[in-house]
Amino acid sequence: MKKVAHVLARKGNNVIGVDTNTTVLETLQLMAEKNIGSVAVKENNHYVGLVTERDYARKVILLGKSSGETKVSEIMSKGLPHITPETSIEACMHIMSDNNIRYLPVFDKQGELCGIVSVNDVIYETIHSQRETIEELRSYIQS
Repeated sequence: MKKVAHVLARKGNNVIGVDTNTTVLETLQLMAEKNIGSVAVKENNHYVGLVTERDYARKVILLGKSSGETKVSEIMSKGLPHITPETSIEACMHIMSDNNIRYLPVFDKQGELCGIVSVNDVIYETIHSQRETIEELRSYIQS
């Protein structure tokens, strides 16, 4: 099975991030502009968490907080499982399922954030891998 490195090679490893003092509203505007569902939260240019659409729905909307006044540091997800470019897509599926999460931060050998993998990325790679297997089997049967 393919590895996270394949996902990052396909989609790039440009991580969109915001500072801890950024408001939720500013972050949501950025997410809408970039058409993404999560952003990295950084403090002094170092990863400290992720903010997702789910964080917004559950920690702002449902609690009646103001998007314009609430800082991302108040709602970000912390302590997410860390993966590396060498982690398999299958392992990502298990981690996401076991932890009921949709995004995983990817860290390089130096411990620096180098990408984010979404559940959509994992599904895409799984489907693509299955298609490749089917084509290989078809080719084998026809030869």
